[in-house]
Amino acid sequence: MHATDVQATAALREADRQMAICNACRYCEGLCAVFPAMEMRTAFTDGDLNYLANLCHGCGACYYDCQFAPPHEFAVDVPRVLAQVRADSYAVYAWPRPLAGLFRRNGLAVASAAALAVAAFIAGFVAHVDPAALFAVHRGPGAFYRLMPHGAMVALFGAVFLYATLAIAMGVRSFLRDIGDTAAAVAAPRPLARAAGDAATLRYLDGGGSGCMNADERPSDGRRHSHHATFYGFLLCFASTVVATLYHYVLGREAPYAWHDLPVVLGTAGGIGLLVGPAGLLVAKLRRDPETRDAARWGMDVAFIAMLFLTSLTGLALLALRETAAMGILLAVHLGVVFALFLTLPYGKFVHGIYRFVALARYAKERREHGPA
Repeated sequence: MHATDVQATAALREADRQMAICNACRYCEGLCAVFPAMEMRTAFTDGDLNYLANLCHGCGACYYDCQFAPPHEFAVDVPRVLAQVRADSYAVYAWPRPLAGLFRRNGLAVASAAALAVAAFIAGFVAHVDPAALFAVHRGPGAFYRLMPHGAMVALFGAVFLYATLAIAMGVRSFLRDIGDTAAAVAAPRPLARAAGDAATLRYLDGGGSGCMNADERPSDGRRHSHHATFYGFLLCFASTVVATLYHYVLGREAPYAWHDLPVVLGTAGGIGLLVGPAGLLVAKLRRDPETRDAARWGMDVAFIAMLFLTSLTGLALLALRETAAMGILLAVHLGVVFALFLTLPYGKFVHGIYRFVALARYAKERREHGPA
């Protein structure tokens, strides 16, 4: 899709219609970044609409505040239509494009199948090399690598991580091209710093100050807290992996590490966040008001939430039982889930976090160019 292609889908045509009404009304301009960004435009290309959709945090406040919401004949429902456009954008910008449809239609099934396949491969690999090792008790440094050599782990997970990174980078490139911007422009120090602050605090998930309106018009911070637990839990787990890598290659210390070592402390804290956060997000998704929910596009959203939760659950179980006979099977299952998580990152909800950050940086740049919103 290019910025010159106007209203390429039904969702984009509906979003264009609703944004034209909102641009005339402007009652909701103080609720979030979407409406001030909308007001900087007199017409909307597909790229503009994808930009606004990824700038939207789905707080729901504009639906409950809108005098033109259903059953009014104008039928303005911005949270739903932007959710539809946003979900479509995952496939529009996905690389390679054909995989997007596979994951979108069968997200949870594909992720689960990938996790089970890799877990079975690892368990089979161990059983082939040393049948007794899979159910033996392994203790001390290097215990994990008695089941699968470190080099084999690095090759397997390094490959899927590099693939996910490349696919996400190609998607961001397409997104930037479509919204008519460049990486250099949105990565300027001031827009980048402002976007980082807005993303870290979830500034626009507060319904204009009162809270997110998820199940009904009563505001709540529950969804915001679940997002924070998920986001910071993910960052802590990533930090744990980075520190463990430094331990291995710089200090020459092999996993598993003691309970008080930094990789374990960071991983445990992050794992707890990735249990609480995704569980809260799934509950919020199930309780979402049907009027503001994009019910037709749940596949990869649920898959991403499920994979985060299972990554944490299997990781914490492995930590608790790593010196028992269950360690071999738990290691295989945990690594299978991690592989599936990496494989699906470029095709679902995770990329929305990336596109939203880019959209926030673009909004910060536009606001500087146009003056305070």
